[in-house]
Order: sequence, then structure tokens, then C-alpha cells
Amino acid sequence: MTLARVGPHDARPLDSPSISSSCRFQVAWGDCDPAGIIYYPTYFHWFDTATWTLFATVGLPIMVMRAQGRMMPLVAADIQFHHPAVPGDQCEVRSSIARWGGKSFVVRHEARRADGKLLATGSETRVWVTQDGAGQPLASEPVPDEVKALFVPK
Repeated sequence: MTLARVGPHDARPLDSPSISSSCRFQVAWGDCDPAGIIYYPTYFHWFDTATWTLFATVGLPIMVMRAQGRMMPLVAADIQFHHPAVPGDQCEVRSSIARWGGKSFVVRHEARRADGKLLATGSETRVWVTQDGAGQPLASEPVPDEVKALFVPK
């Protein structure tokens, strides 16, 4: 897939629902703090995995993006905790694009236990960048319209 450069866009909320994807995880003892409750960095690891899964779902897996010199580094992340998770809990993270900006976008995440209990919600802000070869500087650019179109349900 060749991605053409396009002009900048105003930051705006999505006008229509976004394609979503989900990842399943099981809480392991190593994911927890000494009290046996999920340790907050585990969610950030899950959210990162879920973002890459979301992009793979629409046809942009990480290895294809890297081969094209495209990346999407994280510039901000937040999380709200609702209920604790403990070792053995089966969990699912559902992710979708919350907002497209000019050169950035926001991915929304929701983590639930298998019984439906909401565990955490959060978001990541990422920037669309290119790199014209190893060792070259990263350059932000507008998110191509054809990329945004991949996330519109058909």
C-alpha cells in the first residue's frame, strides 16, 4: 500500500463510528503489584498492543508500516482505573480511534474482565511520522486521508 501525502486537517471528533478491535489477555502474577492487584504499567503495555492490533485489523500491520518508513510514536497517554484485576482474570481491551487531528490521532481503550466488569479506560495520543532510512530523523506529517478511511465502517 502506498500512502500519499495530503494537506493538513483540523482536529475534530469522528463524525461516524470507528472500526474497533479487541485483544484478550490473562492477568499473570508478574502483571501485579505485591498486593496481587494488577500493576498500572500492565495496562499501558496492553493498550500499546491493542493499538498495533487495531492498525493490523485495517491492513496496516507494524512490519508493513516499518517497511514503508512510517511510525506512530506515543506522545501522551492517560488511564482511569475503575475496578482491580487479579491473577487469573481473563480480560479484553477494545480499542478504536477517538479523534483524528492533522498530524496526530487519539486511540481510545476500554479494558473489561470476562464478566463484563469495567476495569480501566484510557487513551493514547500518537503522531504520524515518516523516516527516510535508518539513522535519519523522524518527520511528522499529516495522517493520510486513505489511512483515516480504513477506519470507517463499511
